[in-house]
Amino acid sequence: MSARLTAVGLIACAALVLAPGTAAATPSSGVQTRTLAQRTVGGTEYVLQEITIAPGGSTGWHYHDGRLYAVVESGTLTRTLADCTTTMAHSRGDVIVEPSGPDHVHIGRNLGTTPVVLKALYVNPVGKPLSQDVPAPDCADR
Repeated sequence: MSARLTAVGLIACAALVLAPGTAAATPSSGVQTRTLAQRTVGGTEYVLQEITIAPGGSTGWHYHDGRLYAVVESGTLTRTLADCTTTMAHSRGDVIVEPSGPDHVHIGRNLGTTPVVLKALYVNPVGKPLSQDVPAPDCADR
């Protein structure tokens, strides 16, 4: 419960204090992003986005150079880690915290029939992309 409150608080604070920014690159199939706010403080960039994944859509395999905090607003996001055995389903109201670095490769998919909508706060090193695309792990269905 405290992780959820922390993430919701971070996202709410970001929405209140960040100025609107420009849109980031669109991830793989069926994914649309809309940047709601963006601010740089010291060596850290804070980017608040609304991410929509269409039914059948996928983020592609990737990792983040910074930490990501997200809240599922609608739909169900299915995340699979690079070991291909760890799969998590996140529904409305769930909080997702993704650690940073290439040791945390994952993919997000919408296996449902309604769009997945996330509010995501990226806490990222300045100058780094919000996500780094990587090849699918050997264990993944291609």
